[in-house]
Amino acid sequence: MTDLYEDQSPAGASSVRPGRFAAGTRARRWWVIAGVVAVMVFGGVWGTGAFDKLSGAAFTDPTSESVRAKELQDATFGRSDADVILIYTSPDKTVDDPAVSAAVRRSLSGLPRDLVAKSVGYYDTKAPAFVSHDQRSSYAVLQLTGGDDDAREAQFKKLRPTLTVPGMTVRTGGGAAVNLDISDRVGADIERAELISLPLVLLLLTLYFRNVFAALIPMLVGGFAILASFVLVRLILMVTDVSVFAINIVTLLGLGLAIDYGLILVSRYREERRKGLSPPDASATMLRTAGRTVVVSGITVTLALLGLLLFPQSFLRSMGLGGIAAVITAAVGSLLATPAMLAILGRRVDPRPQGRRGVAREGFYHRLATTVMARPVVWILGVLALLAVIASPVRHLEFGGIDERALPPQSPSRDAADFLSANFDTAAEPPASVVIRGSAQAAQAFRRQVEQVQGVTDVGDLRTSGSVSDFDVTYAGDPLAMTSREIVSAIRDLPVPSGATRMVSGPTATLMDLLSSLAHTLPYLVLIMVGSMFVLLLLAFQSVVLPIKAVLMNIATLTATLGAVVWIFQEGHLADQLAFTSTGTVEATQPILMLAIAFGLSMDYEVLILSRIREEYERTHDNTAAVARGLQNSASIITWAAVLLIVVIGAFSTSGVTFIKLIGVGMVVAIAIDATLVRSILVPATMRLLGDGNWWVPRPLRGVVHRFAIRE
Repeated sequence: MTDLYEDQSPAGASSVRPGRFAAGTRARRWWVIAGVVAVMVFGGVWGTGAFDKLSGAAFTDPTSESVRAKELQDATFGRSDADVILIYTSPDKTVDDPAVSAAVRRSLSGLPRDLVAKSVGYYDTKAPAFVSHDQRSSYAVLQLTGGDDDAREAQFKKLRPTLTVPGMTVRTGGGAAVNLDISDRVGADIERAELISLPLVLLLLTLYFRNVFAALIPMLVGGFAILASFVLVRLILMVTDVSVFAINIVTLLGLGLAIDYGLILVSRYREERRKGLSPPDASATMLRTAGRTVVVSGITVTLALLGLLLFPQSFLRSMGLGGIAAVITAAVGSLLATPAMLAILGRRVDPRPQGRRGVAREGFYHRLATTVMARPVVWILGVLALLAVIASPVRHLEFGGIDERALPPQSPSRDAADFLSANFDTAAEPPASVVIRGSAQAAQAFRRQVEQVQGVTDVGDLRTSGSVSDFDVTYAGDPLAMTSREIVSAIRDLPVPSGATRMVSGPTATLMDLLSSLAHTLPYLVLIMVGSMFVLLLLAFQSVVLPIKAVLMNIATLTATLGAVVWIFQEGHLADQLAFTSTGTVEATQPILMLAIAFGLSMDYEVLILSRIREEYERTHDNTAAVARGLQNSASIITWAAVLLIVVIGAFSTSGVTFIKLIGVGMVVAIAIDATLVRSILVPATMRLLGDGNWWVPRPLRGVVHRFAIRE
């Protein structure tokens, strides 16, 4: 391979003094690739062991009132959760038929006691609430012995194959069943997303480079990023719990960013080779310029995801940890593997000869930038008007929670929940419970107040043990709906008898506490993202104006994206086409996750395009020419990078879990808006208006910026 690598530069080609990193990866290319392959093998063997250790997704704040109330209830009275709901349906007999009764009793009595702590149903209580309208179905509630949600999910997985009754239909629902169905669906979705995206990505890369060897380099980096991320996730699991959903973001960001970074690096290498540089010089220039872009981008996306670690919800923290692992491995893998592979492949990666050396100074994007900069105000107003139309549904945004409707209708637990809702008068669990710490008299007095709250249809009997009492509260409608939240809010506003304290638990209270927790932490996330992005771009481009402009453009992109998400998922306009059930709300944690990922990725493209513009500006000191030339040199790569990322992320829009589908669709919208309207139109238009002011730094900051600037 040495003869392939040591290609001679054409006469007169400029020489570049390679840095130590470039020279080191070139000289030790086989060792670098051996290390990359070793990490991939280790990730495939040991790293994938993390899958068995991942936990479920907790969307709650462990310090919230609803969680503390539930913990006190469980500690005082024992757990009363409907871990599993078994619905027995006979095709032609009523529940009181002796054959039906005997079959159901036999099924329940045969449940393994090491898995099932107790069961309650119609044949134990004779309560009409356990019987369907047509008298042919009844249900029983099981409580499992596991100490947490993960243990109970594993227990139900063992139990489910045994829950059959000859001649009857048995539907299985409840918390453990929903969790298991979601976990199974997530694993299947990841496999399908990879099967869809990987062949398409390889095909697109081959079409872009017109060279299969060049196309394989980003694919190698993508594989490294995913498998190395699994190693990091397993190491993280030694310190803290990580949700199974983190694997989604590891695959999504690891593959997507690695391919983006590989595309950027290989494109720059081939550009320098086309100019006439030798392979060592082209590789050195690639790392000094595009490599700097990758470093800044990796830091940018990492800082955007870092804010997710502030949230108390394990779902968001896990997504932050998984995303950071993916970004780090994608950046490190691309900077190590790309120059090593280029050194090994040598001339096999070179671009095809063109009619004249160098890159054309004019092309489609150069003409587009020139056209936009000729009338910048008109273009800015037009794009902002279009973004405002896309964002307009945001005015009706209503946050909600997650229930079995996040699953497809054919999922067993979703089918059971739909059947229960359609055929029975009452739910298996009450929508709210009130816990009173104080005297029984105080609890009874508060109970009488709750009976008077508008919308409350029933108040359960008072249970008392020592100084703790509780009672259930029932009201009509969806427990996650706004009307239900108003009822719980009214209960929480009731005066508490002297000497007593009150807490409310249940799905409605849990959602309300989640929204309160997210609203409390969100400003800190925004502060971290905006503050870190401002400092990073300031040091990268020695400008105060460009970071402010970048943040404002990101806000426009994210607002439009959220508007599209509301229109699609909350209002359900594409529910049939995308195969999901609209609940009339948007699950509250997903926009936050989407905000962090989209903010980081849009900054990725911002760094790439500004890097090329900055190069041209330092060379010519002509702002308008630098913008046109910089856009010409970067916009094509941004477009292809966006297309490739859309393929990777868009594959997740096929997920059967609605909130994963929402992330996929939302990110596709964000990337499409950012790569077209923002980077191709708003960037050149605003930079033309600002002129040389784009590069302004206040005099007091110049010394600091110059000292700590992120240079090539």
